[in-house]
Amino acid sequence: MRENDDHGLFGPGSVTWRVMGEPVLMVGGIRALLLQALHPHSMWGTAQNSELMDPHAAWARLARTVEFVRIRTWGTEEEIERVGRRVRKLHSKLTGLDLRTGETFAIDEPENLLWVHMGEVDSYLDVARRAGVPLSDADADRFVDEQRRAAAVVGLDPADVPASVAEMKAYYRDMRTRIWACREAREGMLRMFNPNVPRNLLPLKLAAPGLGLLVVATLPRWARRMYGLPGLPTSDLAATLTLKGLYRTTHAIPEHMRYQPDALRARRLTREHEDAAGALGMAV
Repeated sequence: MRENDDHGLFGPGSVTWRVMGEPVLMVGGIRALLLQALHPHSMWGTAQNSELMDPHAAWARLARTVEFVRIRTWGTEEEIERVGRRVRKLHSKLTGLDLRTGETFAIDEPENLLWVHMGEVDSYLDVARRAGVPLSDADADRFVDEQRRAAAVVGLDPADVPASVAEMKAYYRDMRTRIWACREAREGMLRMFNPNVPRNLLPLKLAAPGLGLLVVATLPRWARRMYGLPGLPTSDLAATLTLKGLYRTTHAIPEHMRYQPDALRARRLTREHEDAAGALGMAV
Protein backbone atom coordinates (compact mmCIF):
# COMPACT_ATOMS: atom_id res chain seq x y z
CA MET A 1 0.00 0.00 0.00
CA ARG A 2 1.36 3.38 -1.02
CA GLU A 3 1.42 6.07 1.66
CA ASN A 4 -1.18 8.12 -0.16
CA ASP A 5 -3.55 5.13 -0.32
CA ASP A 6 -3.85 4.92 3.46
CA HIS A 7 -6.12 7.74 4.57
CA GLY A 8 -6.82 6.44 8.05
CA LEU A 9 -10.33 6.82 9.45
CA PHE A 10 -11.67 9.44 7.05
CA GLY A 11 -10.02 10.45 3.79
CA PRO A 12 -10.95 12.54 0.74
CA GLY A 13 -14.65 13.27 0.53
CA SER A 14 -15.17 13.09 4.27
CA VAL A 15 -16.74 16.02 6.10
CA THR A 16 -14.17 15.53 8.84
CA TRP A 17 -11.29 16.37 6.53
CA ARG A 18 -13.19 19.39 5.21
CA VAL A 19 -13.83 20.75 8.70
CA MET A 20 -10.98 19.84 11.01
CA GLY A 21 -8.20 21.79 9.32
CA GLU A 22 -9.82 25.19 9.79
CA PRO A 23 -7.80 27.37 12.24
CA VAL A 24 -10.99 28.69 13.88
CA LEU A 25 -11.61 25.20 15.28
CA MET A 26 -8.98 25.93 17.92
CA VAL A 27 -11.88 27.63 19.72
CA GLY A 28 -13.83 24.39 19.46
CA GLY A 29 -11.02 22.42 21.03
CA ILE A 30 -10.94 24.65 24.11
CA ARG A 31 -14.75 24.73 24.27
CA ALA A 32 -14.69 20.93 24.38
CA LEU A 33 -12.51 20.99 27.50
CA LEU A 34 -15.00 23.19 29.34
CA LEU A 35 -17.93 21.05 28.24
CA GLN A 36 -16.16 17.82 29.21
CA ALA A 37 -15.38 19.23 32.66
CA LEU A 38 -19.11 19.39 33.48
CA HIS A 39 -19.21 15.63 34.04
CA PRO A 40 -17.80 15.20 37.58
CA HIS A 41 -16.18 11.85 36.80
CA SER A 42 -14.48 13.35 33.76
CA MET A 43 -13.21 16.34 35.76
CA TRP A 44 -12.23 14.41 38.88
CA GLY A 45 -10.58 11.67 36.87
CA THR A 46 -8.48 14.24 35.03
CA ALA A 47 -7.61 16.29 38.10
CA GLN A 48 -6.68 13.24 40.17
CA ASN A 49 -4.50 11.66 37.50
CA SER A 50 -2.63 14.64 36.07
CA GLU A 51 -0.66 17.64 37.29
CA LEU A 52 -3.05 20.36 36.18
CA MET A 53 -1.53 22.99 38.44
CA ASP A 54 2.00 22.46 37.17
CA PRO A 55 2.28 24.67 34.06
CA HIS A 56 4.96 22.52 32.44
CA ALA A 57 3.09 19.26 33.05
CA ALA A 58 -0.27 20.73 32.07
CA TRP A 59 1.00 22.12 28.77
CA ALA A 60 2.80 18.86 28.00
CA ARG A 61 -0.47 17.02 28.58
CA LEU A 62 -2.30 19.45 26.28
CA ALA A 63 0.35 18.92 23.61
CA ARG A 64 -0.17 15.14 23.83
CA THR A 65 -3.92 15.62 23.44
CA VAL A 66 -3.44 17.83 20.39
CA GLU A 67 -1.10 15.25 18.86
CA PHE A 68 -3.62 12.48 19.52
CA VAL A 69 -6.37 14.44 17.73
CA ARG A 70 -3.99 15.18 14.84
CA ILE A 71 -3.10 11.54 14.31
CA ARG A 72 -6.69 10.37 14.75
CA THR A 73 -7.82 12.86 12.10
CA TRP A 74 -5.05 12.70 9.53
CA GLY A 75 -2.92 9.67 10.38
CA THR A 76 -2.60 6.28 8.73
CA GLU A 77 -4.41 3.22 10.05
CA GLU A 78 -1.17 1.99 11.63
CA GLU A 79 -0.52 5.33 13.36
CA ILE A 80 -4.08 5.53 14.65
CA GLU A 81 -4.00 1.98 15.98
CA ARG A 82 -0.72 2.68 17.75
CA VAL A 83 -1.90 5.82 19.55
CA GLY A 84 -5.29 4.30 20.25
CA ARG A 85 -3.73 1.23 21.82
CA ARG A 86 -1.54 3.44 24.01
CA VAL A 87 -4.48 5.57 25.18
CA ARG A 88 -6.71 2.56 25.87
CA LYS A 89 -3.92 0.88 27.85
CA LEU A 90 -3.29 4.02 29.89
CA HIS A 91 -6.97 4.58 30.65
CA SER A 92 -7.46 0.95 31.67
CA LYS A 93 -4.96 1.42 34.51
CA LEU A 94 -6.44 4.63 35.94
CA THR A 95 -9.18 5.18 38.48
CA GLY A 96 -10.78 8.20 40.09
CA LEU A 97 -12.44 8.94 43.39
CA ASP A 98 -16.04 10.16 43.42
CA LEU A 99 -15.88 13.01 45.93
CA ARG A 100 -19.60 12.77 46.63
CA THR A 101 -19.84 9.06 47.44
CA GLY A 102 -16.25 8.08 48.20
CA GLU A 103 -16.50 5.31 45.61
CA THR A 104 -13.80 4.52 43.09
CA PHE A 105 -14.63 4.60 39.39
CA ALA A 106 -12.76 3.50 36.27
CA ILE A 107 -11.50 6.27 33.99
CA ASP A 108 -12.49 4.19 30.96
CA GLU A 109 -16.10 3.65 32.05
CA PRO A 110 -18.21 3.93 28.86
CA GLU A 111 -20.29 6.86 30.13
CA ASN A 112 -17.15 8.89 30.77
CA LEU A 113 -15.56 8.01 27.43
CA LEU A 114 -18.77 8.85 25.57
CA TRP A 115 -19.14 12.19 27.37
CA VAL A 116 -15.61 13.20 26.44
CA HIS A 117 -16.13 12.08 22.84
CA MET A 118 -19.40 13.97 22.42
CA GLY A 119 -17.87 17.10 23.94
CA GLU A 120 -15.39 17.13 21.07
CA VAL A 121 -17.93 16.37 18.36
CA ASP A 122 -20.45 18.96 19.51
CA SER A 123 -17.79 21.63 20.00
CA TYR A 124 -16.05 21.20 16.65
CA LEU A 125 -19.33 21.08 14.75
CA ASP A 126 -20.93 23.99 16.58
CA VAL A 127 -17.94 26.29 16.12
CA ALA A 128 -17.54 25.30 12.45
CA ARG A 129 -21.17 25.98 11.58
CA ARG A 130 -21.36 29.25 13.50
CA ALA A 131 -18.09 30.45 11.96
CA GLY A 132 -19.48 29.95 8.48
CA VAL A 133 -17.65 26.81 7.33
CA PRO A 134 -19.89 25.63 4.44
CA LEU A 135 -21.88 22.74 5.91
CA SER A 136 -25.40 21.63 5.07
CA ASP A 137 -27.63 19.81 7.55
CA ALA A 138 -26.72 16.57 5.77
CA ASP A 139 -23.02 17.42 6.12
CA ALA A 140 -23.50 17.99 9.85
CA ASP A 141 -25.14 14.59 10.22
CA ARG A 142 -22.32 12.99 8.25
CA PHE A 143 -19.74 14.62 10.50
CA VAL A 144 -21.39 13.23 13.64
CA ASP A 145 -21.65 9.81 11.99
CA GLU A 146 -18.02 9.83 10.84
CA GLN A 147 -16.86 10.63 14.35
CA ARG A 148 -18.14 7.26 15.56
CA ARG A 149 -14.98 5.86 13.97
CA ALA A 150 -12.98 8.17 16.23
CA ALA A 151 -14.99 6.93 19.22
CA ALA A 152 -13.86 3.39 18.50
CA VAL A 153 -10.21 4.47 18.84
CA VAL A 154 -10.67 5.11 22.57
CA GLY A 155 -12.60 1.89 23.12
CA LEU A 156 -16.25 2.77 22.53
CA ASP A 157 -18.65 0.62 20.51
CA PRO A 158 -19.71 2.83 17.55
CA ALA A 159 -23.21 1.34 17.79
CA ASP A 160 -23.59 3.05 21.18
CA VAL A 161 -22.52 6.48 19.90
CA PRO A 162 -24.92 9.13 18.48
CA ALA A 163 -24.86 9.03 14.69
CA SER A 164 -26.69 12.26 13.78
CA VAL A 165 -27.26 15.78 15.06
CA ALA A 166 -30.71 14.79 16.30
CA GLU A 167 -29.29 11.86 18.26
CA MET A 168 -26.56 14.10 19.68
CA LYS A 169 -29.16 16.64 20.87
CA ALA A 170 -31.18 13.86 22.50
CA TYR A 171 -28.02 12.63 24.22
CA TYR A 172 -27.37 16.06 25.73
CA ARG A 173 -31.00 16.45 26.84
CA ASP A 174 -30.61 13.24 28.82
CA MET A 175 -27.15 14.03 30.22
CA ARG A 176 -28.06 17.53 31.43
CA THR A 177 -29.96 15.99 34.34
CA ARG A 178 -26.85 14.10 35.48
CA ILE A 179 -24.01 16.62 35.24
CA TRP A 180 -22.96 19.77 37.08
CA ALA A 181 -19.98 22.07 37.54
CA CYS A 182 -17.93 20.72 40.42
CA ARG A 183 -15.41 22.92 42.23
CA GLU A 184 -12.54 21.65 40.08
CA ALA A 185 -14.44 22.47 36.89
CA ARG A 186 -15.14 26.02 38.04
CA GLU A 187 -11.52 26.52 39.05
CA GLY A 188 -10.38 25.19 35.69
CA MET A 189 -12.66 27.61 33.87
CA LEU A 190 -11.28 30.54 35.84
CA ARG A 191 -7.65 29.47 35.18
CA MET A 192 -8.39 29.70 31.46
CA PHE A 193 -8.47 33.51 31.83
CA ASN A 194 -5.10 33.65 33.61
CA PRO A 195 -3.34 30.38 32.77
CA ASN A 196 -0.16 29.13 34.34
CA VAL A 197 2.21 28.95 31.39
CA PRO A 198 5.88 28.07 30.98
CA ARG A 199 8.19 31.06 30.57
CA ASN A 200 8.52 30.53 26.82
CA LEU A 201 4.73 30.81 26.43
CA LEU A 202 4.20 33.95 28.51
CA PRO A 203 2.84 35.95 25.51
CA LEU A 204 -0.20 33.65 25.60
CA LYS A 205 -1.25 35.32 28.83
CA LEU A 206 -2.04 38.47 26.85
CA ALA A 207 -4.46 36.65 24.57
CA ALA A 208 -6.00 34.44 27.26
CA PRO A 209 -8.70 36.82 28.60
CA GLY A 210 -10.14 37.63 25.17
CA LEU A 211 -9.96 34.05 23.98
CA GLY A 212 -11.47 32.84 27.23
CA LEU A 213 -14.45 35.17 26.89
CA LEU A 214 -15.07 33.92 23.36
CA VAL A 215 -14.81 30.26 24.31
CA VAL A 216 -17.18 30.64 27.25
CA ALA A 217 -19.68 32.51 25.05
CA THR A 218 -19.72 29.62 22.56
CA LEU A 219 -20.88 27.15 25.22
CA PRO A 220 -24.55 26.16 25.23
CA ARG A 221 -26.64 28.41 27.46
CA TRP A 222 -27.33 25.57 29.89
CA ALA A 223 -23.59 24.92 30.22
CA ARG A 224 -22.85 28.59 30.93
CA ARG A 225 -25.51 28.58 33.63
CA MET A 226 -23.96 25.50 35.23
CA TYR A 227 -20.73 27.48 35.52
CA GLY A 228 -22.67 30.27 37.20
CA LEU A 229 -22.48 32.57 34.17
CA PRO A 230 -25.26 34.36 32.27
CA GLY A 231 -26.85 32.32 29.52
CA LEU A 232 -28.08 35.22 27.41
CA PRO A 233 -29.04 35.09 23.70
CA THR A 234 -26.98 38.24 23.16
CA SER A 235 -23.86 36.30 24.17
CA ASP A 236 -24.69 33.67 21.55
CA LEU A 237 -25.03 36.33 18.86
CA ALA A 238 -21.79 38.07 19.84
CA ALA A 239 -19.90 34.77 19.83
CA THR A 240 -21.27 33.82 16.42
CA LEU A 241 -20.33 37.19 14.90
CA THR A 242 -16.82 36.91 16.35
CA LEU A 243 -16.38 33.38 15.00
CA LYS A 244 -17.51 34.52 11.54
CA GLY A 245 -15.02 37.36 11.69
CA LEU A 246 -12.18 35.01 12.67
CA TYR A 247 -13.08 32.61 9.87
CA ARG A 248 -13.14 35.36 7.25
CA THR A 249 -9.87 36.78 8.57
CA THR A 250 -8.05 33.47 8.38
CA HIS A 251 -9.30 32.99 4.82
CA ALA A 252 -7.59 36.20 3.81
CA ILE A 253 -4.30 34.39 4.49
CA PRO A 254 -2.82 32.33 1.62
CA GLU A 255 -3.73 28.64 1.86
CA HIS A 256 -0.15 27.43 2.26
CA MET A 257 0.21 29.67 5.32
CA ARG A 258 -3.31 29.16 6.68
CA TYR A 259 -3.28 25.40 7.10
CA GLN A 260 -1.02 22.95 8.91
CA PRO A 261 0.82 20.39 6.72
CA ASP A 262 -1.69 17.60 7.44
CA ALA A 263 -4.62 19.80 6.46
CA LEU A 264 -2.82 20.99 3.33
CA ARG A 265 -2.22 17.39 2.28
CA ALA A 266 -5.86 16.55 2.97
CA ARG A 267 -7.08 19.45 0.86
CA ARG A 268 -4.82 18.42 -2.03
CA LEU A 269 -6.01 14.81 -1.88
CA THR A 270 -9.62 15.98 -1.67
CA ARG A 271 -9.24 18.11 -4.78
CA GLU A 272 -7.66 15.17 -6.62
CA HIS A 273 -10.53 12.96 -5.46
CA GLU A 274 -13.13 15.48 -6.64
CA ASP A 275 -11.39 15.98 -10.00
CA ALA A 276 -11.28 12.22 -10.56
CA ALA A 277 -14.94 11.86 -9.61
CA GLY A 278 -15.86 14.71 -11.96
CA ALA A 279 -13.90 13.20 -14.82
CA LEU A 280 -15.60 9.84 -14.24
CA GLY A 281 -19.00 11.49 -14.22
CA MET A 282 -18.30 13.23 -17.53
CA ALA A 283 -17.11 9.97 -19.06
CA VAL A 284 -20.31 8.22 -18.03
